[in-house]
Amino acid sequence: MAVSQTQAVRSTSPRSNRTRRTRWWAEVGWKYPVAVVVLFYAAYPLVYALSASLDSRGSLAGSSTLFRSFSLDNYQALGGTMYWTWVGNTLLIGGAAALGAVLMGAAAAYAFSRFRFRGRRASLTTLLIVQMFPQTVAFVAVFLLLIALGEVVPALGVNSKLALICVYLGGALGANTFLMYGFFNTIPIEIDEAARIDGASHAQIYWRLIMPLVTPILAVVGLLAFISSFGDFILARIVLTSEENWTLAVGMYQWVSNQLTSRWGLFAAGAVIGSIPVLALFLSLQRYIVGGLSAGSVKG
Repeated sequence: MAVSQTQAVRSTSPRSNRTRRTRWWAEVGWKYPVAVVVLFYAAYPLVYALSASLDSRGSLAGSSTLFRSFSLDNYQALGGTMYWTWVGNTLLIGGAAALGAVLMGAAAAYAFSRFRFRGRRASLTTLLIVQMFPQTVAFVAVFLLLIALGEVVPALGVNSKLALICVYLGGALGANTFLMYGFFNTIPIEIDEAARIDGASHAQIYWRLIMPLVTPILAVVGLLAFISSFGDFILARIVLTSEENWTLAVGMYQWVSNQLTSRWGLFAAGAVIGSIPVLALFLSLQRYIVGGLSAGSVKG
């Protein structure tokens, strides 16, 4: 009797193993090939750019083999261009735009979250609608406005880095305010009431109590604003006309805009170095990003 039961178990074990393997592939196994494809799709352009930056020929023609040559000539050649001037301009414009977006968005979000005033809901709806339209839609109006402003205040006219920062701040208010508004609503209003009972003013409540509690969303908004201005090309190309005021996106484009004289090796080297500030900022703010985005998506 025991022998027959053992034989029955052995006879059914291959079928049960196949069933388990089928179930594993249906539930978990299929994710691994998909993950490999996604990783290859995401990593290959980065590896290809690094390989092109180390290619001394400076051309992408016939460069299907990765890391066929290893040379730092392209990186050394960056010193003979205005690349580092463009890096400084980009960091200045991106940093100022990110800081301004954080301060303006936080102030507006605090007002919408904590105060009740006439037109509050209509203003929030307007901000939500305005952020649906990309800022590049109004680049003609922005250019004409800067020409008119430049006749009165030259610092806010065409070819001014300050003017470009103001343009970025004008477009960043809507999206940042609405994102921060949802995060501010997660902070209990009882904190404000307790501070007011102790004699704290609105400024003290805002700077000493609320701002430290909303650090995650401040980091997220600052990161998004910096990346947006760092990689912008259209508005920067329209506003900044002289080479010494160009940003990285505008300046490096000139290296590859002409097909006959394109310098792809130099462009790849500049792109690799230009990605370091964004990567460093992302890694330094990584612990805030998930919490800031998830909490900021809560509807108030």
